[in-house]
Amino acid sequence: MAVATVRSEKLDLRLTADAKRTLSAAAKATHRSVSEFVLESALARAQEALPDRQHFGLDAERWQLFLEAMDAPSRPIPRVKRLFETPSVFEAEQTR
Repeated sequence: MAVATVRSEKLDLRLTADAKRTLSAAAKATHRSVSEFVLESALARAQEALPDRQHFGLDAERWQLFLEAMDAPSRPIPRVKRLFETPSVFEAEQTR
């Protein structure tokens, strides 16, 4: 059964004439309107870009290990400590 969706939001887009011709040709080749083609393509790309930034799955054992790692105190890293103690090139230029 198809679910009807109400489109209530609008997105305006500026593009070159060449980009518009390319999108129109691709839309025509896939038997879609330019709006449908652009929306479907953009949503597909968004779904590729977002999963690792929104969700990650762990079993119970790994979840517990993850929580323990997040709660553990940080360990000293001498090179990072030195990095923050040494003036940056920007700070060194200000003292000249």
